[in-house]
Amino acid sequence: MRQDFGSVRPAAFSRAFLYRTIRDFFAARDVVEVETPVLSSAGNTDPQLESFRTDGQPPAWLRTSPEFFHKRLLAQHGFDLFEIGKAFRQGESSTRHNPEFSLLEWYRLGFTMTALMQEVEQLLQTVYAAFRKNLQPPQFFRYGEVFAEHTGLSPFTASLAHLQAACRSAGYSGQALERDHCLDLLFSLQVQPQLPQDCAVFVSHYPASQAALAQLDPENNQQALRFECFVDGLELANGYQELTDPAEQLRRFEADASTRQRNGLVSVPPDEKFLAALHHGLPACSGVALGLDRLLMLVTGAASIDEVLWFSWADS
Repeated sequence: MRQDFGSVRPAAFSRAFLYRTIRDFFAARDVVEVETPVLSSAGNTDPQLESFRTDGQPPAWLRTSPEFFHKRLLAQHGFDLFEIGKAFRQGESSTRHNPEFSLLEWYRLGFTMTALMQEVEQLLQTVYAAFRKNLQPPQFFRYGEVFAEHTGLSPFTASLAHLQAACRSAGYSGQALERDHCLDLLFSLQVQPQLPQDCAVFVSHYPASQAALAQLDPENNQQALRFECFVDGLELANGYQELTDPAEQLRRFEADASTRQRNGLVSVPPDEKFLAALHHGLPACSGVALGLDRLLMLVTGAASIDEVLWFSWADS
């Protein structure tokens, strides 16, 4: 008997095919699929992100990504791994954002940032081919160069006053922003729309202040070994050559705490189990998180993230 699915979102039917394509890609490379907790005893200290927190005692957090759990597995067992799973971040619901979203995250032992960018491109080419779509050869840019080209300012040497003035000129009218917020706003308004279309665009060597969990570039400590991948102007993936130094990681957690306190954000204690894993020894590796809802939008031609979800945030 033929099932009648009525007015369901057609693009959502493609999700299973996308996931099967991804799993086949990693199986061919002997990368092991894992499943890690969605609810954690520790949250994410990053001031750019807000976690969902439970009211229990002690409180628990819905993960913003599986990163800390993955690195604990890497430190304890040392094998290449990936996960397809849910992540949660408080924030706006829009055509490109949903507070609950699907994420692909993977880690490769011994990979440099450059090697991981190449593998991201290989995955995207595989997915696009599976959906009978064409993706042109990738293009690569350094953050400082592409930022200066489209804003006229160096993200490394421009004064905060000049960056704030540029934000106002770009149409921002809110309260004065801190440096990294200025960089993010100018990048999203003036750089991202100018990136090439119809190909994967990799922007690497972000400012050290935006290093998060990435190593600093040994040749220039103003820059981090971090990249982002964009397709058709849509931010798709964020990757690092991973920081393995527990003392430096603790320093960054403490800096996050200071920024959170200064900006009146919820206090989030550092993940002590993750720090213990770094002390145990995280092998040299690179990792990346890729938004699966956005990838599904790209390969199905969906105009909104709601079109690729069985239930949108408004429906939940």
